[in-house]
Amino acid sequence: MNPYAQAGVDTAAGDLAVELMKSAVRRTHGPEVLGGVGGFAGLFDASALRGYERPLLATSTDGVGTKVAIAQAIDKHDTIGIDLVGMVVDDIVVVGAKPLFMTDYIACGKLYPDRIAAIVGGIAEGCAQTGTALVGGETAEHPGLLGLNDYDVAGAATGVVEAGAFLGADRVQDGDVVLALASSGLHSNGYSLVRHIVAGAGIQYGDNAADLGGTWGEALLEPTRLYTTPLLRLIDALPGQVHALSHVTGGGIAANLARVLPQGTWVDIDRSTWSPAPVFRVLADLGHLDLGATEGTWNLGIGFLAVVSAGSADAAIGALQGEGITTWQVGAVRTGAVPEDGNGAFEHCAKGVDGGAVRLVGTYNTGGAV
Repeated sequence: MNPYAQAGVDTAAGDLAVELMKSAVRRTHGPEVLGGVGGFAGLFDASALRGYERPLLATSTDGVGTKVAIAQAIDKHDTIGIDLVGMVVDDIVVVGAKPLFMTDYIACGKLYPDRIAAIVGGIAEGCAQTGTALVGGETAEHPGLLGLNDYDVAGAATGVVEAGAFLGADRVQDGDVVLALASSGLHSNGYSLVRHIVAGAGIQYGDNAADLGGTWGEALLEPTRLYTTPLLRLIDALPGQVHALSHVTGGGIAANLARVLPQGTWVDIDRSTWSPAPVFRVLADLGHLDLGATEGTWNLGIGFLAVVSAGSADAAIGALQGEGITTWQVGAVRTGAVPEDGNGAFEHCAKGVDGGAVRLVGTYNTGGAV
């Protein structure tokens, strides 16, 4: 017997996994991708960048966090890759960049070819939805470090934006409108809190969740909505009118918006403009938490924020609604002294960025979820 296999690493299983995933990966390849699947390095023809006056490369890397524990618990692995693309590629579009290519990394305790193929199939699906080429990756077995059924996923992506079209705080102006783009659910943030609440309530992921339309595991694995393609189309449709974008991930709504606002600006996000979806309310109730206590952890129904010129707000809402993304106004950018009226604390300096100030005000709508 192969001594490496005796040590717990099955290279033949790895080869089979590659064969199973090949067709899904190839579907993300355009003529810019060279060399096919299985090379030491993925190759992407950068000659298209010659058409840019001053191309800026944008890059992002991330994982999915402890959401993978739920996928493992119910043995469902075909959507976790979509979550990975959401966490990685949707960060690139924040600066207005078009994604070019992505690579992935999967570490597991034991390599089950069908499982790895399902994970990569989800990554490929997310890449196809966002126009990203999946040009390479790595799967590694770590017996003794990870349990037999344990795995983790990570990825990195690269995109490009013309220097003159770069989105960010320097474009934001007084009076700009802040639009909220609805999330599909929890996306991939705050799952340590989710799992803590579910475990504390004695719930199994296979149990029926009557208020969520399926089992707990199925509801909590709802894949992340992908925003890249609709947002790139919006930027093209409204030249110069989209000033900044914010991906609502770890840290919540206020902190992530503050990162893309200039110093000296502030925004009040009006909670009354939307009703957080049932998954947030049910989990908060189970954990004996007020929704306000979760605002720094969950997206509460807003997956992205767009800062646009006031005159283009209606057109932007209409365009995004036409893409199937419920969109609404939640606030406006103001300059000058930050109010000190006791109506909630402002978030600022998030992730080391000394940007604007943002707070949530009012009370959540109790009507139907957005």
